[in-house]
Amino acid sequence: MDWLNVIIMGIGLAMDCCAVSAVQGLNQRKWHPRALLMAAIFGAFHMGMPIVGYYAGSLFVSFMKTYAPWIALGLLGFLGIKMIWESYHEDHDKEKTVNWEVSHLLLLAIATSIDVLATGLLFVPYPDWLYPSVVTIGGITALFSLGGYLLGVFVGKLKLNMELIGGLVLIGLGIKICLEGLCL
Repeated sequence: MDWLNVIIMGIGLAMDCCAVSAVQGLNQRKWHPRALLMAAIFGAFHMGMPIVGYYAGSLFVSFMKTYAPWIALGLLGFLGIKMIWESYHEDHDKEKTVNWEVSHLLLLAIATSIDVLATGLLFVPYPDWLYPSVVTIGGITALFSLGGYLLGVFVGKLKLNMELIGGLVLIGLGIKICLEGLCL
């Protein structure tokens, strides 16, 4: 284990949160201070999940291999379908109201970090790397989440039906996580 591996792992793990944050930005179309809270929550979950995975060890591995992809697909699929439905049932000329409730952000954080549990097992042979690595992974995730949100805000100003696009992105992300988890 070395720092380059940790940084590359952190970037790879942050991509799901970056995509979900971009969806929030696409719909918001302007800066919102809650984006910082979202980035912090995503970063915190990406720090905590590998720790849980590390300590749960092999007991939890079989469950995660079996059910985590389906849980992520279900959560992201539900949110995506809800966004698509709302994209056809709301006035698109008015300003979008993005759900910034902590419960919604926590649901997004859970959905995007379930697969991060398994990375905790990578640290079993390197216990001294666990805590420095998860802090790095969490920091990278928070930065990529904030960057994704800002990119979404910029692209969202194009006045497209971003809620529809965002819903499709979330469903696609859920399918991607599920397929990766099933090793297809």
